[in-house]
Amino acid sequence: MACAIETQRAGLSSVLVDKGCLVNSLFHYPANMTFFTTPELLEIGDVPFPSANTKPTRAEALEYYRKVAEKYRLDIRQYHNVEAVTGSDGEFTVLTRDQHGRAERLKSRKIVVATGYYDLPNYMNIPGEELPKVAHYYHEPHPYYDREVLVIGGKNSAAIAALELWRHGAKVTLVHRGPGMHKHVKYWILPDIENRIKSGEITAFFETTVCEIKMDTVVLMTLEGRREIPNDFVFALTGYHPDFGLLRSLGVRITDIDARPQHDATTLESNVPGIYLAGVIIAGNRTNEIFIENGRFHGKVIADDLKRNLALAAV
Repeated sequence: MACAIETQRAGLSSVLVDKGCLVNSLFHYPANMTFFTTPELLEIGDVPFPSANTKPTRAEALEYYRKVAEKYRLDIRQYHNVEAVTGSDGEFTVLTRDQHGRAERLKSRKIVVATGYYDLPNYMNIPGEELPKVAHYYHEPHPYYDREVLVIGGKNSAAIAALELWRHGAKVTLVHRGPGMHKHVKYWILPDIENRIKSGEITAFFETTVCEIKMDTVVLMTLEGRREIPNDFVFALTGYHPDFGLLRSLGVRITDIDARPQHDATTLESNVPGIYLAGVIIAGNRTNEIFIENGRFHGKVIADDLKRNLALAAV
């Protein structure tokens, strides 16, 4: 959205294509999530973000970005999946397909890829991971009241899910392969989760991996050896990664260092002329480097380069 707004300000027209709904990644965040930042750091398009809270909620963010889309009258093609991109700089063709299977071809001089990373979980590739009781996204706690719930992970998402599930009556076990909760867990969350573990209210196994997920149990490999515990639901919050397959299909090269897509840091244009990268996708596997707070400025960088290039082409 920030890229579309900035290109609009530069006098260009743009179409946004999203395989889900508006701000699809934010929609799939936990229902009761609170951002780790302040409202003004989530603002785009010079539109103020009104919030009654020091740290805004997911619900407030969804409302805010809907209002921004309305203000700028953005042309957003929701529930359209990009299937192929052909052509070259100045004359691309983007093939999309909507939720009913209908195809559409869009013509474009330039392309910006801002697909983030939240749609592709890091799978553990263990037996039972495909069972219906296993999820790689956490939404809300109510359905898990009085159930044996395993949370896999040691960062913010796992800590928040474990705490919220426990506070709503779930019997929570947390498993992490590291020696303790990750150092990047937010400072106001870390003592909470550590105290719940210390008191035994949340059971935790550190330096432990999950070997197998069964219908009514999970099998762990702990420091003391193999252990099987009762289980009804599993939240495998093991992180996510960008769609490297899509990037490679566009001809974008992926570097050996942190799987970063190759791009010019000053313009954000990839190694493929006319294809730009924006948001967390430019960080490759280092997804903790770019957030809304700094990624929202990428649109201005790209728009400025587009203006320069198109002005030169017109000469």
